[in-house]
Amino acid sequence: MSVRILALVGSLRAGSHNRQLAEAAVKHAPEGARIELFDGLADVPFYNEDLDVEGSVPAAAARLREAAASADALLLFSPEYNGTMPAVLKNAIDWLSRPYGAGALVGKPVAVVGTAFGQYGGVWAQDEARKAAGIAGAKVLEDVKLSVPGSVTRFAETHPADDTEVVEQLSAVLAAVQGRAGEAAAA
Repeated sequence: MSVRILALVGSLRAGSHNRQLAEAAVKHAPEGARIELFDGLADVPFYNEDLDVEGSVPAAAARLREAAASADALLLFSPEYNGTMPAVLKNAIDWLSRPYGAGALVGKPVAVVGTAFGQYGGVWAQDEARKAAGIAGAKVLEDVKLSVPGSVTRFAETHPADDTEVVEQLSAVLAAVQGRAGEAAAA
């Protein structure tokens, strides 16, 4: 059975280290897993119930929901902005949480990882993303974590896909997500 994992990156910056970390996940996906890097979070409007009307949901939000609904699991990559997750990632979680009780995240395995410049690698933001995803109905993998500190210096000349330690840790995360997604699909 092939497992499809949707990757959402909470940074829109072209040179984002979290985007690079997601690219590393795609490159190092374990056999039997396919990681799809979602492009288009910048196009999703801020969540507004007035826009979330059946038959007229904005195209970008509908595409996000479809991608998440068809995935077996999600992997969220979060930098840390002022001690919390970026608005673009929170907005994605908000869109995926609706309709209430039946959103695209309900019951899906979700892991949160990331990198940030600070000494803790963005753990506060990642904890906030786990909390929001859990409230949205996801089956948050609380024991599957990766926070890479010092991103600006660590990845100044090395792509995360070429950092042996990061690849090893990321591979463990990917194997765990793949395993949980397989368990959820078999249940």
